[in-house]
Amino acid sequence: MKCPICGKPAAPDHKPFCSKRCADIDLGRWMTDSYKIPQQHGEDEDEEEPTPPPASQH
Repeated sequence: MKCPICGKPAAPDHKPFCSKRCADIDLGRWMTDSYKIPQQHGEDEDEEEPTPPPASQH
């Protein structure tokens, strides 16, 4: 298996990465939202609209 960051062979201690450095690079990308899951246009249209709270009657 190759490291997804640099392409070197994966190290058993850091699988699927080759080193702690590459594992940390990957973690940093997740924490800064560099990785995104593609969303097709209109996917959220299936979700129900939230019901507004009832109006207070005074």
